Amino acid sequence: MDCIFCKIVNGEIPSKKVYEDEHVLAFHDINPIAPVHVLTIPKKHISSVLDIKEEDKELIGHLHLAVQKVAKEMGVDETGFRLIANTGKHGQQTVFHLHYHVIGGRQLEWKA
Repeated sequence: MDCIFCKIVNGEIPSKKVYEDEHVLAFHDINPIAPVHVLTIPKKHISSVLDIKEEDKELIGHLHLAVQKVAKEMGVDETGFRLIANTGKHGQQTVFHLHYHVIGGRQLEWKA
């Protein structure tokens, strides 16, 4: 598979890790748009939100609990943050491996 996030999970490409367990990896985005910009991904390759299967329910719940840990580790659990899953071309998904952007560390604006 030629997925950059799978290569990061497998250690073929380095990343600046924030959190890792047996199912999830979180690492700093290489092009941050805020002081805190961490990508949180399942280690299992799932292309997008639209490709989550019934058997992935437990993994997705675990992914959300990992987001809580990332937010706390990055110090945005009390001030707030944005959680984004870009999906498809019009959603500006550029890496087709499910991932959440945890963005915070400043007052965010809404631009659609």
